[in-house]
Amino acid sequence: MAIEIERKFLVDHRIVSDLTGGVRISQGYVNTADKTVVRARVKDDVAYLTLKGELRGMTCSEFEYEIPMEDTRCIIDELCRGNTIFKTRYEIQHGKHLWEVDVFHGKNEGLIIAEVELSSEAEVVDIPAWVTEEVTGQVQYFNSSLLNEPYSEWTEDKKFL
Repeated sequence: MAIEIERKFLVDHRIVSDLTGGVRISQGYVNTADKTVVRARVKDDVAYLTLKGELRGMTCSEFEYEIPMEDTRCIIDELCRGNTIFKTRYEIQHGKHLWEVDVFHGKNEGLIIAEVELSSEAEVVDIPAWVTEEVTGQVQYFNSSLLNEPYSEWTEDKKFL
């Protein structure tokens, strides 16, 4: 079974001016009856369908498949009802790990999250200076949650919006 072990962190907004070479991502989520996540994603010019199981600690099962662009657009339009998250993803090598830094747009403007994937939950990570607070497991920072409860509606950090 494919698994994802990941930690998430908020990022100091001052790093944004230094980021280059990002990839635009749009993604929608199919409503499910449980904590399973079904995501359709367009990453630049490649489309994916992703299935994620319930998060347990930092770990969940994850299955991701490249699918035709037209299928993804239909899934987002019909099954996700057109509701979409927009972000730009940057990759930053820090120590032994590749960090993915997502700069959100639209109703989630002002939110920047860094994710690092691990080989085990016990793996030691060198935390970059530009990381502020760990938000691993905090539901409000899940992309699927940000779709229905955008950052702009609940954040107290209005100075960056």
